[in-house]
Amino acid sequence: MKTHREIVDSLSARWPEHQVAKGLERISALTELLGSPQQGYPVIQIAGTNGKGSTAIMIDSILRACGLRVGRFTSPHLEKINERIHIDGEPITDEAFDALVADVMPLVEMAEAKCGDGTLLTFYEVMVGLGFEAFAQAGVDVAVIEVGMGGAWDATNVADAQVAVICPIAFDHTHLLGSTLAEIAGEKAGIIKAGARAVFAQQHPEAAKVLLGRAAQCGVKAVLEGIDFKLMKRLPAAGGQLISIDSISGAMNDLFLPLFGEHMANNAALATAAVAEFLGGRPLADEVVAEGLLQAKIPARLEVVRRSPTIVLDTCHNPHGALATMGGMAEAFAFTQLIGIVAMMRDKDVDAVLEIFSDQMAEVVVTGMKSTNRALTPEELSEKAQAYFDSDRIHATADMEAAIDEAVRLADAAGVGAGILIAGSVYAAGEARTLLGAREDDDQARIPEQPW
Repeated sequence: MKTHREIVDSLSARWPEHQVAKGLERISALTELLGSPQQGYPVIQIAGTNGKGSTAIMIDSILRACGLRVGRFTSPHLEKINERIHIDGEPITDEAFDALVADVMPLVEMAEAKCGDGTLLTFYEVMVGLGFEAFAQAGVDVAVIEVGMGGAWDATNVADAQVAVICPIAFDHTHLLGSTLAEIAGEKAGIIKAGARAVFAQQHPEAAKVLLGRAAQCGVKAVLEGIDFKLMKRLPAAGGQLISIDSISGAMNDLFLPLFGEHMANNAALATAAVAEFLGGRPLADEVVAEGLLQAKIPARLEVVRRSPTIVLDTCHNPHGALATMGGMAEAFAFTQLIGIVAMMRDKDVDAVLEIFSDQMAEVVVTGMKSTNRALTPEELSEKAQAYFDSDRIHATADMEAAIDEAVRLADAAGVGAGILIAGSVYAAGEARTLLGAREDDDQARIPEQPW
């Protein structure tokens, strides 16, 4: 019998997640053999460039506050593959994951044979199939599904969402999704189908035109941020922020959100609107939304994971995300000096992200990543950083462990009030989180000390 590690390694050896194989033929063959589990429960599907994962987690949490049993599929994972499949707010256990793989893998092999062209299902397609089947076996009331990339041809789109949520659209994965916002929006709009409800975050006009056109084509009414719902105000608070939302339920005031940054407050408004639409446009009780937002645990999004010096983790990896992250940093953490640890994939807009980081980072430690072969080497990243940082502000290390040690040394030398931000990649945040031993249930790690 294979161990859990061997099962994960076997899945990971499949066609990698970043090398996308477009089309729904393979996942459709698998779900048909599984009995189309994705049709056994309603689905809320989330697409967009940034904010998908955090919005999915908030939707999940609010739905559970409504008393519903919720399955949630997200990608990629930070530390463990099980994180991709949540039921009742918790990732499935190693034992449950292994049993799920044992149930599904024979059908994966049958689906591959059925396709008849020798093509194997990708790692991501298998994971999507596992998620759909897990939710069917658990008897969830609703599944919250984050799109991996794009929308129209993403494997999750074999499901027909009752509510299609589109987070802000920006430039990322342009080699696959298109070089204009209109092209990217066209791919993401593919999750909008006849009979659904659509909820859109505020968009650039070029993207909004495409999304609204798709909604009209499908006969779907679009619920729009800024018109049908909006974030009215927010105030910084210990451990997060107090927000007020205007929605179909009317004004909801002084909701505590245990997360930092305006982007997270906007995601909370979007999540609230999505849940209201899922429930048929019925008003939500303030206390239900308050409970759902309070219980939302979102790792590696401006997450404080260590003290003395304070270390913050974030997954931002494109310019739009980097701007949001640095805005949140400036607002929530009054560091006297910020030390950055940066690792990035070579297919990202590295220059634009480094330029944004350089506005606040006094010094930067560039490093590589052990968990992926797509990362820039420390030497490559250091060379790029020289366009935005003075040479004596750039420090290169071989790996994340050495980078953390170097950043702590620099912060200690800078004195009281210095802090560290680790950013640039989901994989980097995952490696750092494992090394630092962060725990989602450690409330003390989430609450900033005052004063800095």
